[in-house]
Amino acid sequence: MRVKTINIFIALLLLFSNLHAAPKLLIPMDLAQRDHLKAYGIAFWTIKQGGKSEWLLNYRGGSFLCDYYEPLERLCRVRGVTAQAIDGAQAAAIYAEIENSNMEVVPLEKAPRIAVYAPQGMDPWDDAVALALTYSEIPFDKIYDEEVLGGRLNEYDWLHLHHEDFTGQFGKFYSSYHSAAWYQQRKAEEEARAARFGYSSVSEMKKAVARDIKTYIGNGGFLFTMCSGTDSYDIALAADGIDIVDSPFDGTPPDPQAQRKLDFSKCLAFENFKIVTNPKIYEFSDIDMTEEAAVSRNEKNDYFTLFEFSAKYDPVPTMLTQNHTAVVKGFMGQTTSFNKTLIKKEVVIMGEYEGLNEAKYIHGNFGQGMWSFYGGHDPEDYRHMVGDPPTNLELHKNSPGYRLILNNVLFPAAKKKKLKT
Repeated sequence: MRVKTINIFIALLLLFSNLHAAPKLLIPMDLAQRDHLKAYGIAFWTIKQGGKSEWLLNYRGGSFLCDYYEPLERLCRVRGVTAQAIDGAQAAAIYAEIENSNMEVVPLEKAPRIAVYAPQGMDPWDDAVALALTYSEIPFDKIYDEEVLGGRLNEYDWLHLHHEDFTGQFGKFYSSYHSAAWYQQRKAEEEARAARFGYSSVSEMKKAVARDIKTYIGNGGFLFTMCSGTDSYDIALAADGIDIVDSPFDGTPPDPQAQRKLDFSKCLAFENFKIVTNPKIYEFSDIDMTEEAAVSRNEKNDYFTLFEFSAKYDPVPTMLTQNHTAVVKGFMGQTTSFNKTLIKKEVVIMGEYEGLNEAKYIHGNFGQGMWSFYGGHDPEDYRHMVGDPPTNLELHKNSPGYRLILNNVLFPAAKKKKLKT
């Protein structure tokens, strides 16, 4: 009887404590949220200010729970982000629901230092990630070859690669744009930069940049990239020490044995792919499935599906796939999606086209760091072309496709011991 009395006392004490605990601010990320994209900026701002914030994986679309204070609630109102003040008892009920289901609480501890690898003159709308960061009001630095080759990557926790061509073939725009002024100017600038760093070609310089980025990941950095920054990056790693580009790009023909010499063990994501060296073909290799995508679907029926992971046992992919829907509108790019037969077995596929040989969103580990590749150019511009107007994210505040980008941005803020599986 005495033990039972003590247990009742403890239960009442816990209940009393919960009722009088510090209030919380819940930022829902389900369909109740007015602006999903700016909500990520609010979470980033909170931890940047030293405030406490938690990511509630699989709870109402991956909601955020912060310690309440009036300036934070006011900032949510100013930015148009849905937020709800709750008391200790309500917070306790949320924690209990999470404990007993496929959900998890992940503390967000430190705002990551963010860098976007992009050339000077890039406007925010040239790249979906820069556009998302700008709209959600998450600060970032723009860096390029000078900073990477100068050893500055260790200043950052998170790196995004603008849809760059790491093979040194200038985006393989030769056939369509080699006479355009912007193409010629970009080519001249890249060649001058390579010469300044002592490289014989842009291709050799980009391989050096790719190696430095891989070292950065191995030392604990996080890499996120989209479109041609995915497959061209892995191709550059495999082609280290091999001339794979034709004379319009570096003045010499490619090594006739280039395909045979590729070292797939150096790649992060792909293996056994076949490169395309013809300068008139707008493709790097058979990794990309753009042509297949153009045949199998169109803007009206293009959707890919996110996998559901165990929040408690697979917190990393769970975090990277948080969304208010599991079916996401597809979009094209120079690299639209990935040939599943060429993806390494250890790579986690997080989004795919059901019934097709196409992965859209993949993730993996290298050394102490991690990386994510996301196919396509702009989640809200189905066929973004050179010279197209910028995407206005005010019209796409609840974009599921853009949410996947911002999941990656917040990922390095998560408490590391929570991510060990």
